[in-house]
Amino acid sequence: MNDLPEGFRYLPDYLDRAAQEALVAEIRAVVADAPLYVPTMPRTGKPMSVRMTNCGALGWVTDKERGYRYQATHPVTGRPWPPMPASLLNLWDTLADYERPPEACLVNFYDDTAKMGLHQDSDEADFAAPVLSVSLGDTCLFRVGGTERTDKAVSLKLKSGDIVLLAGKSRLAFHGVTRTYPGTSTLLKNGGRINLTLRRVTA
Repeated sequence: MNDLPEGFRYLPDYLDRAAQEALVAEIRAVVADAPLYVPTMPRTGKPMSVRMTNCGALGWVTDKERGYRYQATHPVTGRPWPPMPASLLNLWDTLADYERPPEACLVNFYDDTAKMGLHQDSDEADFAAPVLSVSLGDTCLFRVGGTERTDKAVSLKLKSGDIVLLAGKSRLAFHGVTRTYPGTSTLLKNGGRINLTLRRVTA
């Protein structure tokens, strides 16, 4: 994995099965309070292929009218996002090497056909804080490159329980999910993949 961008951390099998199951139960409680919804792209209004929600003080959202942003309320229900589970805050404390807590956890659900095009996480005010990403459920093909869209990208298969951090020089690396591999995990009863992305938003 010498081709991975500088500062990028790949922690395979970081969460054991029991920890994964406990985290899924916590995320199900989040989704019960803040239901998954289909976000839309800025300007075009094209629906994204993932369904998403958030937990924490802030949540990342997107729509045709106002584009990419963070806000304190669910765009469909209008209610505040539910609190971030303590287990996720503990992961941040252990791995992020950053003095302030995360403010947002984006929850993306990928079914068998969902993808995520190459993009930067650049809507935050504080790029000194890493982005911490947890994979649960089916394996996906994850791609990460450099800070220019045209930079060469490297592929990784992320399994359930894997964690990656975009930190240091890789904090603004372009990254995305090319595909998921159905049936590669028994963690989620109906299949699919959950990705949790912890972020510090304000400086």
